[in-house]
Amino acid sequence: MTTTETAAQLPVVHAKPESSVSVWFSHSLIQTKRLLMVWLRDPSTTIQTIAYPAVTLLMFRIVLGDSITAATGTPSIYGQAALLTLVAAMTGAVVSALGFKREKASGLLSRFYTMPLNKASLLTGRLLAEALRILITTVIVLLVAVPLGFLFMEDPLTNIALVCVPILFGLGFAVMVTALATITEGVMLISLIGILNTLLMFFNTGFVPIIAYPTWLQTVVANQPMSCAIDAMKGLSYGGPVADPLLKTVLWTVGMIAVFAYPAIRGYKKAAETA
Repeated sequence: MTTTETAAQLPVVHAKPESSVSVWFSHSLIQTKRLLMVWLRDPSTTIQTIAYPAVTLLMFRIVLGDSITAATGTPSIYGQAALLTLVAAMTGAVVSALGFKREKASGLLSRFYTMPLNKASLLTGRLLAEALRILITTVIVLLVAVPLGFLFMEDPLTNIALVCVPILFGLGFAVMVTALATITEGVMLISLIGILNTLLMFFNTGFVPIIAYPTWLQTVVANQPMSCAIDAMKGLSYGGPVADPLLKTVLWTVGMIAVFAYPAIRGYKKAAETA
């Protein structure tokens, strides 16, 4: 058999373009797996983004006990558990953004851009990894909360929705932090996000109900993104309004993505081209 005849019997492989949806999807999964492996191999990242929120919930129980429950008449564990899932989402987003900066500084991001891969998969893979990390952290925090008095609803769909709220909130926050990471240098990112996180964490409905705040501040606290997500989670777990706070959470998430998605994409590309 001649070489020509042998070649004629070989299957013809038609490579899909890098911009195709199937390639984008498969490359995003590869990037997601890479980032999850990097995070799991870093003990400090694992402790800070996964273990620390659950430990903090236990610390709340030891320090505060039933004082908030006695003062408000509502079990505090539902608000505290919801609060810490969101705090974990925000903390993880900052850790992920710092990882992006390390990849830029080391030249890894530039090398990825020279490879035959879908460029958008670098960002979508990071966001998908964030969503999976938030899912794992949320489940851990809620399971730790069960011995402390947290009860899941009997309806499985309600519990699924409960777990999805932090993911929804976290994705919007991650897009915002990623955009900021592409335009800030050094420790400025930590300073900016640290100030924002502190304000959100101190003025929300996770610790105490809205009536505990001064009248002039109640509207602001009730409608800030963390409070909306916390109220939605409390409604899905303890009972209460769900539609209104959940709608506000969706609007906050859509708003953050609408404002920061394009800067994040452009920033990612610029960082890869100039690294």
